[in-house]
Amino acid sequence: MNLPTLPTGARVRERRRRLGRTQAAVAGLCGITVDYLSQIERGLKTPSPGLVARLAAELQVPTGYLLGDDAGSAPAPMTTATTGADVARALLGPHIRPVGSSVPNPGALRDRVEDAWRIWQTSPTRYTDIEPLLPDLIGDVHTAQRTHCADSTEHRDIHRLAADLYGLLRSYCRRTGRGDLALLAADRALRAAEDADDPLRIAAAQWNICHALLSDPGQEADATDLALASADTLARTLTTSEATAMVGALHLVAVVAQARHHRAWAAREHLTTRVLPLARQAGEGNVCRTVFGPTNTLLHAVSVEMADGDAAEGLRLADQVDTVKLPSRERQFTFGLEVARCYDLRRDEAAVLVHLLELEALAPQDLRRSALGRTLVLSLLGRARPTYRQQVTALAERLQLV
Repeated sequence: MNLPTLPTGARVRERRRRLGRTQAAVAGLCGITVDYLSQIERGLKTPSPGLVARLAAELQVPTGYLLGDDAGSAPAPMTTATTGADVARALLGPHIRPVGSSVPNPGALRDRVEDAWRIWQTSPTRYTDIEPLLPDLIGDVHTAQRTHCADSTEHRDIHRLAADLYGLLRSYCRRTGRGDLALLAADRALRAAEDADDPLRIAAAQWNICHALLSDPGQEADATDLALASADTLARTLTTSEATAMVGALHLVAVVAQARHHRAWAAREHLTTRVLPLARQAGEGNVCRTVFGPTNTLLHAVSVEMADGDAAEGLRLADQVDTVKLPSRERQFTFGLEVARCYDLRRDEAAVLVHLLELEALAPQDLRRSALGRTLVLSLLGRARPTYRQQVTALAERLQLV
């Protein structure tokens, strides 16, 4: 198809069909009628800037793509790659230890990995805080893996901390727009967990692979199959409370995939029958940094309703969430962003602005990198009332959107 010649409406139609979305689904989530969307796609109506931004968010493309920017090219990713160059080089290697240098101490390495995770899950400026730490940490962990004897207790401990580090790197690379490196890190986490012969970390590594797959549209079925198979294997292998939490986290992958495919009924059923009992049994926790528990399960219920366009039910469920119980600032941010999206679906611009400003205070770097967050701000710019337009404009300027 010759995309350079396509007007906005035709680009909307082409992208919607490529994603396998119906007009009814896209129109409902964008707050317009099916007839109006049909007229846009046929070139009979010109969408407002705010509507273009909402359409772009639902169709997973930049706003400029629908307006004809970068004609002829495939839709660019909504998140610009911002992975630190030194981090990428460290991940790709090689790692050569200088002659005469000391072998990294396993206990000190464990403390460094734990500190890195603490920064990643709790710091409002986690990207700039963690990027200087990662290159040396990657190199030292790699050196330690190669140095210690395969039959030593330290050897297994080092592979465990390597699995933990690569799990963090999977999350970091995904959030900074490098899906290829995220999958590489997830695969290394799995290899390290297998070398440690640690069933819980093997399952956690497979959970990481699932989330790397979920970042690539069209891989939801593979992610679901792997998650459910891993959950079954772990449930047969371990019966600890930590294993119960990990099984629940793996089942949440299936919920996310179902919601992505707009199978809200299946996602709700899976949450109710499979995930919620495991969450109640495991309690609140952060096993292998999955943040699994009743609160995170409720957050996923909000996500399902948001993806289904049911803002009223999403907000009703959101009122039951106490984010203080969440050990991860990222999960708090994601929840707040989805609440803002629910208010956006209801065209409550003032509420959207309030939540976006709260998100900026909570995690400014995450908001700057969030495709949905940027889209909500741009959409607000097109329809903000005079009483708060100045605040919206100032927020857009801080996010470098205008």
